[in-house]
Amino acid sequence: MEILQNLALGFSHALSFENLLFCAIGCVVGTVIGLLPGLGPLATISLLLPLTYSIPTSGALIMLAGIYYGAQYGDSVSAITMKIPHASSIVTCIDGYQMTLKGKTGLALFTAGVSSFIGGTVSIVVLAWLAPQLGRVALLFGPADYVALMLFGFVCVSVITTGSLLNGLAMCLIGVLLGQVGTDVETGVPRFTFGLHSIADGIGLVSLALGCFGIAEIAKNIDARETRTPFSGRIDLIPTWPEFKRIVPSALRGSAVGSFLGLLPGGGPVIAQFAAYAVEKKFSRYRDQIGDGSIEGVAGPSGADEAAARTSFIPLMSIGIPENAVMALMMSAFIIKGIQPGPNMIAKHPDLFWGLVASMWVGNVFLLVLNVPLVRYWLSIFKIPYDVLFPSILFFCCIGTFSINNNIDDVYVTAAFGLIGYLFIKIKLDAAPLMLGFVLGPMLEENFRRAMLISRGSFDVFVERPISATLLSILALFLAWQVVGAMLRARRGRSGERPADTVAP
Repeated sequence: MEILQNLALGFSHALSFENLLFCAIGCVVGTVIGLLPGLGPLATISLLLPLTYSIPTSGALIMLAGIYYGAQYGDSVSAITMKIPHASSIVTCIDGYQMTLKGKTGLALFTAGVSSFIGGTVSIVVLAWLAPQLGRVALLFGPADYVALMLFGFVCVSVITTGSLLNGLAMCLIGVLLGQVGTDVETGVPRFTFGLHSIADGIGLVSLALGCFGIAEIAKNIDARETRTPFSGRIDLIPTWPEFKRIVPSALRGSAVGSFLGLLPGGGPVIAQFAAYAVEKKFSRYRDQIGDGSIEGVAGPSGADEAAARTSFIPLMSIGIPENAVMALMMSAFIIKGIQPGPNMIAKHPDLFWGLVASMWVGNVFLLVLNVPLVRYWLSIFKIPYDVLFPSILFFCCIGTFSINNNIDDVYVTAAFGLIGYLFIKIKLDAAPLMLGFVLGPMLEENFRRAMLISRGSFDVFVERPISATLLSILALFLAWQVVGAMLRARRGRSGERPADTVAP
């Protein structure tokens, strides 16, 4: 009964005309920001943060939250139609763009929209019921546990790569090495910068993603003049009943994965989409089709992406720990309004906490209305001839990259990775494992160093802690399963060749 009373209190605030207006503004701005290549919620919220001084507390926080989770769906549109992803739609563009190439743009966008709605709804239930308890789950993870979790994340390379496993591991290793570029946090010594000041602070995730995916795809389309753009402007949104039945289970699985990973510092939508994709590749009935334009390859990551975006508020509001850069900006917005996020926030500001939770579901409805029935209008820009459109896309890519740090060198880095990404396409190497290594590599190094400092250089800490020991045991079993499976496949291959050798010519 208490939870119902709390939700009733939240909806009484969220459904006021003023808060509905701010929620709608946040969702619309977030969707537009997601549609424009290069821009994202981090840059947008940082630019709009000064406006919170003149906006009521509830309205300001609801609007900023709407921008954040609204952009999670909006960026999937450009990823699906043009293969120009933001960080949180890197995985979605793998199967989503393949569906576009097959003339199923409408189905892919419908899948992303419905899956995002399911992911948002599931995460809001988790947020409402378990926020006070689940916020403390993150405190149970120590550095050694995060090392085990990151190592387990590298296993995802075997399921997200569309080429051979060896190529995928090689690309993942390249990503790890790229993640080490910049100034060492512990010693302050530049690493792998070759004296270039432009990468002294490291390579930006946005620059890498836009270069290897967006600009590389533009270069590919310009090179292949007979296929200027795969998107013809035809949108058939309504799926068949069998197709719809494939969306829901994958979206629910992705929502569960995203709801959990959204709790962990450093997790959030980026890690959640990779994990959800790995789950679909292992448990979906249509796992063999994933990577070649499968509904499950869009539904799972989209649900995880949206769920993680919302549950990432739990550590911030319940224990006062922002788990990513966007949540750090949200924390700044709370502090600007004189509110200290943490264990006492729910008790001291119940109307604000539950109003924000309720507004997330209201925003979920707004996004469903904005991004499914009105998607034809959102996509009207893509009906422009590609010869006219691609300079505009490159312009927005440059603006988005520049706006993050106000540094022109970031634009040059993006252009360099655009060239590298184009070379990857030409030699048929998949860039998705590179992104996985780039995201997980620095986190693995940082937590490994912390674990070694705490244990005074002893590796026993990884088996003494229950969480890390469990994760490493699962990892060992998975690797053993992979090795045994490869041996069995090789044996079946050899046994299949023997009869052919005995046949007389």
